[in-house]
Amino acid sequence: MVRLGTGIGWRPEIADAVERMPGVDWVEVVAENVCPGHLPASLARLRERGVTVVPHGVSLGLGGADRPDAARLAALAERAGALGAPLVTEHIAFVRAGGPLTVSQPLEAGHLLPVPRTRDALAVLCENVRIAQDALPVPLAVENIAALISWPGEEMTEGQFLYELVERTGVRLLIDVANLHTNHVNRGEDPAGALAELPVEALAYVHVAGGFERDGVWHDSHAHPVPQPVLDVLADLATRTDPPGVLLERDENFPEPGELARELDAIRATVAKGAGDRAARTAPGDRAAPAGSPESADAGDLATARERVALAQASLLSALVAGTPAPEGFDRARLAVQSRALAAKRADVVAKVAPELPEILGKAYRGEFRAYAAGRPMTAGYRRDALTFAEHLLLAGRPEDAAARGRLTHWWLDRSGPRPLQGRPVTRWLRTARLALRRGQALR
Repeated sequence: MVRLGTGIGWRPEIADAVERMPGVDWVEVVAENVCPGHLPASLARLRERGVTVVPHGVSLGLGGADRPDAARLAALAERAGALGAPLVTEHIAFVRAGGPLTVSQPLEAGHLLPVPRTRDALAVLCENVRIAQDALPVPLAVENIAALISWPGEEMTEGQFLYELVERTGVRLLIDVANLHTNHVNRGEDPAGALAELPVEALAYVHVAGGFERDGVWHDSHAHPVPQPVLDVLADLATRTDPPGVLLERDENFPEPGELARELDAIRATVAKGAGDRAARTAPGDRAAPAGSPESADAGDLATARERVALAQASLLSALVAGTPAPEGFDRARLAVQSRALAAKRADVVAKVAPELPEILGKAYRGEFRAYAAGRPMTAGYRRDALTFAEHLLLAGRPEDAAARGRLTHWWLDRSGPRPLQGRPVTRWLRTARLALRRGQALR
């Protein structure tokens, strides 16, 4: 078991602060944001100082019905090698649905969505985790996620589900205590009950993050200070085991470095207090044994399970991003909250991937994007979404301001191919002609 210590999520916006912050033993970086051949200078300096860097994936979709994509696995393995990481981490979630298994349009959530805690979903997840383990050069740990919605007809608690996953695959766990708090508020699940059922010997490390509550719903924002209830869950975990590592996540609304340092101090103090209380617990004996362990599926059963999971996930994701009717048994009000959250995140991420778009469109960006996204679910990644959004505006003759429309046209032409257009006037002309032709067809 690798001892990591206390760490913080590395983000470009706080890179300098992280380098100067005392007592940071390790950092975690979003795997998809790192180019192995061109590591940010800050990360390279941290590595040279002996600071451990762990890549944290967000796009594999290990809980999805499809087998993990080989190219995504190879990319994650490459990043682990480039960073000299002792392990890699991903999520117990699905991020896309549809496609060949359902003979329907592929859909992208652009976000981590919960898998149902059923025997079918567990069987699929276990095989997907084994495939990932075989493809990665270092151990894999998987993270429990936060959720706004609950699946109807679940057959296991979160603790039982995670226990069985570890028993069948030997995978390690990344436990996010903020997500346990989120699920307590949103789904009425007891964090202590989940912790009591966990195989704590499989713990790789712990995430701690902030959020906010609005209208009875907890939003795991990673953009707010860590609240006391999340620290209380961390304290409970620390009374049960000695966490090999604890990491503070902050993705947006970054405070001044002193505030981040104070949050790290609060995390250290919480873990230390838990360690002081641990001796009073009868640790191995107070974990509840999982009830009714489901049996492993054979190949035929697994194929059928994949089909059932595929249909269920496609139905849910279609309701969330394409406006189809809510599947039976779901809370429609919560689905509406989740749908709005996905739409907002989609607009936010497109603005980050293509910052020129809100710059060109100004205050009209968000309204224009909402109108575009309402009838167009995401079927590829955010980069393609940004390009399609720009093309949609140009085909409609927007923005109305000619200068802004010219800037948007130049941006779209320069990025709609595999390489920038500089020095390739013929290619630019061909793309311009294609856009003009499509606009003419749209106006008929």
